[in-house]
Amino acid sequence: MNEDIQQYLHPTFFLDYDNEKVAAFAEEVCAGATTPTDRAVALYYAVRDRIKYDPYDLRYSRTAIKASTVLGKQSGYCVAKAVLLAAVGRHQGIPCRLGFADVTNHLSTDRLRKMMGTDLFIYHGYTEMYLNDGWHKATPAFNLSLCTRFNVLPLEFDGTGDSIFHQFDALGQKHMEYVRDHGHFADLPFDRIFAAYGKTYPRFFEHFGGGKDHDFAAEAELESGSDIT
Repeated sequence: MNEDIQQYLHPTFFLDYDNEKVAAFAEEVCAGATTPTDRAVALYYAVRDRIKYDPYDLRYSRTAIKASTVLGKQSGYCVAKAVLLAAVGRHQGIPCRLGFADVTNHLSTDRLRKMMGTDLFIYHGYTEMYLNDGWHKATPAFNLSLCTRFNVLPLEFDGTGDSIFHQFDALGQKHMEYVRDHGHFADLPFDRIFAAYGKTYPRFFEHFGGGKDHDFAAEAELESGSDIT
């Protein structure tokens, strides 16, 4: 394996797979998986569905976005879940890096959109995993139950192609659109991302400080009229 790939295997402050609980999670999920692709797929679905998507989890805190913290909370927004997937992938010997893009029509609620003041979601995060001599995008953000309630097709990943948000929803209507790619990174560019967040979403950070007074799942349930588990 060449030197360039090696940089995507090390633990970092954010991708702290040397944490005991992160390591144990990776080992438990991958028990019985015999190939890197099998391990990558198992980890993808574990992070996608066992860690609930919560956009209100976004806060200006380095510790809050560490893989070990996200695993402990069992929830996180797209970047946090991408960080966790990259960390456990590296633990299993799979080179992983982080990718970011600006997108529109991101899965959201009326309340969240009003707080953000826009339907543009900047620095949407995903993981890139090196498998079968190539990089493949894996987007573990939305757990299956949320996709079902919002009529969004869940993203599948088989380790041979890219798993990125669909252009159309489950009803065939125009859905997600990628408007800018920020490239890939060996570690989380925390300062760069949060500087952009502060400029783009000033109202969000004014009215939300990481408290427990916002419940994305409850908002989604109210809008859809169905229970979310």
